[in-house]
Amino acid sequence: MTKVLLDISRLISRVRHARPSGVDRVEMAYARGLGETFGDNLAFAAVHPSGLYGRIGQTAALAYLNELEARWAVPDGRVGQRSLASVMPWMARLMPERRGIGTSEVMVQVSPHHLHQTAKKRAILAREKARFVCLVHDLIPIEYPEYARPGGQALHVARMETVAGLADAVIVNSAATGASLTRWIAAHSAKLPPIHVALLGTQSLPQIPPSAQKDNRPFFVCLGTIEPRKNHLMLLHLWRSMAQELPADDVPRLVVIGRRGWENEQILDLLDRCPTLHPFVDEVNSCGDEELTALLRGARGLLMPSFAEGYGMPIAEALSIGTPVIASDLPAHREAGGSAPDYLDPLDGPGWRQAILDYAQNGTLRRAQLERLKQWHAPDWSEHMAIATGVIRSTVG
Repeated sequence: MTKVLLDISRLISRVRHARPSGVDRVEMAYARGLGETFGDNLAFAAVHPSGLYGRIGQTAALAYLNELEARWAVPDGRVGQRSLASVMPWMARLMPERRGIGTSEVMVQVSPHHLHQTAKKRAILAREKARFVCLVHDLIPIEYPEYARPGGQALHVARMETVAGLADAVIVNSAATGASLTRWIAAHSAKLPPIHVALLGTQSLPQIPPSAQKDNRPFFVCLGTIEPRKNHLMLLHLWRSMAQELPADDVPRLVVIGRRGWENEQILDLLDRCPTLHPFVDEVNSCGDEELTALLRGARGLLMPSFAEGYGMPIAEALSIGTPVIASDLPAHREAGGSAPDYLDPLDGPGWRQAILDYAQNGTLRRAQLERLKQWHAPDWSEHMAIATGVIRSTVG
């Protein structure tokens, strides 16, 4: 049996956070999926927040994973980070140790954590004497630097240089990401590692009743970090125009779910300072799995007007529970949603308005999508992990 080492640096770095990001959920899925496949032949390692690298004991690692999953599932209005003092017991318990280094055949990393430190990663792999398989989520900071944090492009270039220089095989979350990575490596490196497409699995959402708004107004959900790339600005301007031009009873509600990100002053100004929007737009910064599921189940549709994505996980999650989706027409979105959603240009404001008002009244567009949904197949983690384990084994086969 192949001996596998999973890097869980990302999850350990999130010890103070109450809510997971998409990358957090992927790292958790790999911890569970590889555990089911490799059992005691799966070990854990991390670059600790202290900067030390080493192995994390299996008992401590599994207890921490259980703690995180329990935390993610519980409704919690907390928006800020937990205090440092409150997480110090976990920081101590998860301190890496030297015992076990060099006993695995393949090291797997599915987050970008410390990938920008090429020399550090090279030294880790040399100590482990292991092959390296990594997962790349997107190249958005490189291809669309205007949507990244300041310095984000250079940081992601450094990560991709590590991937190109050190990876024995790469898994990508979509063919769109694979095409972007192939183009970039071909232009910047003489080495092109094998690249394998494995759509991310769809999270199993709780079986709970749909949520309804207090005024019984039909509502839509927009899910994702509040940042310019997600195109919240278009939706908010659209809602303001509907509020100004339509009778109040005809204006649906918009529920914006996600933490506040970066470079988004105009978006936040509308959320905080536009009185026309206040009766019709709600912002939810921290949302547990049950609350999120209830909102998705009750919504007339999920709105995903992004300008760029590596994959459309919220699309797959919404469709998996029967909630229709209106999404921007991106290759990554089509990989997640197939033929089920209605796809629109992210700049087509009138088209989005027409679709939203149709869905609010359960019109012909929405009813047609509900029919298409009957034929939709949700990507699942067993399919993803079957590809991933095949890649892992092939690196030492």
